[in-house]
Amino acid sequence: MTDRTTRRWRGVVAIALLASVVGVLANRPSLLLLASVGVVYGAYPRVTSAREPELEIDRRLSDDDPSDGDPVEVDVTVTNVGDATVPDCRVVDGVPPMLTVTDGVPRCGATLRPGASASFSYTVVAKRGIHSFEPATVVARDLSGEHEVETSVATDTEIDCTSGLAATTVRSQTLDRSGEVAGSDGGAGIEFHRTREYQRGDPMNRIDWNRYARTGDLSTTEFRQDQAASVVCLVDARECAYRSRPGDPHAVALAAAACEQLATAFAADRNQVGVAAFAHRFVWQEPGMGPDHVADVRRLLSRDAAFSSQPPSESVDLEDALSDLRERLRSRTQVLLLSPLCDDEIVDAARRLDAFGHAVTVVAPDVTVDDSPGTRFARVQYTERVRRLRSAGIPTVEWQSDEPLEAALARQRAGGATFTGGASA
Repeated sequence: MTDRTTRRWRGVVAIALLASVVGVLANRPSLLLLASVGVVYGAYPRVTSAREPELEIDRRLSDDDPSDGDPVEVDVTVTNVGDATVPDCRVVDGVPPMLTVTDGVPRCGATLRPGASASFSYTVVAKRGIHSFEPATVVARDLSGEHEVETSVATDTEIDCTSGLAATTVRSQTLDRSGEVAGSDGGAGIEFHRTREYQRGDPMNRIDWNRYARTGDLSTTEFRQDQAASVVCLVDARECAYRSRPGDPHAVALAAAACEQLATAFAADRNQVGVAAFAHRFVWQEPGMGPDHVADVRRLLSRDAAFSSQPPSESVDLEDALSDLRERLRSRTQVLLLSPLCDDEIVDAARRLDAFGHAVTVVAPDVTVDDSPGTRFARVQYTERVRRLRSAGIPTVEWQSDEPLEAALARQRAGGATFTGGASA
């Protein structure tokens, strides 16, 4: 809670004293009366103070599981549950940073007596991802308007716009247990992998009898196994990554939303998923599974200062952060890097991680424009960094900031890119 004065009545006492002096010198009783009124107005705020309001907020959505691009109406009701009247109450709702208000305004002002409520509504357009509403900001002033208190009122509300997204960016670096990712090792499964020489003890139903009939040689058919992956979604949230196109969210906001979206999809496919970030410090959440772990990931992405809407004053030393990350990664954990590729250091970090045995895939929000020589040069740099990653065998998805992530993944798959080429560690 923040308590401050508005200085609304600043100067009233000085004017009142001036009026009283003029009234005495000019022998004008009316000025003396006016001066006394001014003194009362100037003194009243000094003997009063604003109390923190006791409010509750109820936020309802017309659709909490919309498709990308669908309008969602948000109805907000603020209720005074205290025993004192709030003469001047102003409420601004905590709209998720990635969502755009298209109709109405997410704020209201009212006088709230005990038990009274004020309501307002507005409409946002859903975008891919899971978007948590932030606490509503409340500014309450006393009757004089001289004192005001700023506080927040929270209630858990989120828009889940992830239906239909498949975790297709996982490469073949997998764990030895059942999952939804096609592994690089052969064995029992449903997709043909290879034919090898028969070994004693191989199941009879996997012998290639057609080949035996043709050549007389015994061979065993192997199928690609479905295995689970261990994935760490790594967000580039350094100061230099806070780039954006005019009117669009910056790259860190896009990366955090995509991280939440992909982590949820990975977990739904029974993969272990964790989160890391290069920001003003190194951020780490151990890979795990289950609804509780997914909830922890969402809280981290929505509340940790590393994913703030404002760039940090300084960034972590990338070399130290990379060493810290390597120490925490397990031998078969792969990395999904979400970065606008704003400098060569992050490209080198991705290539080093891949060389260390952790299969790396990059999702690169493209926030460059070409309306000036400087911005055109930034686009050239972005394109060159994508080329360098792909030449190193690292799958890289170019994601336009104004398109759904799923569309970028589908376009990459249609272009012939594969996410199953990483070697097992």
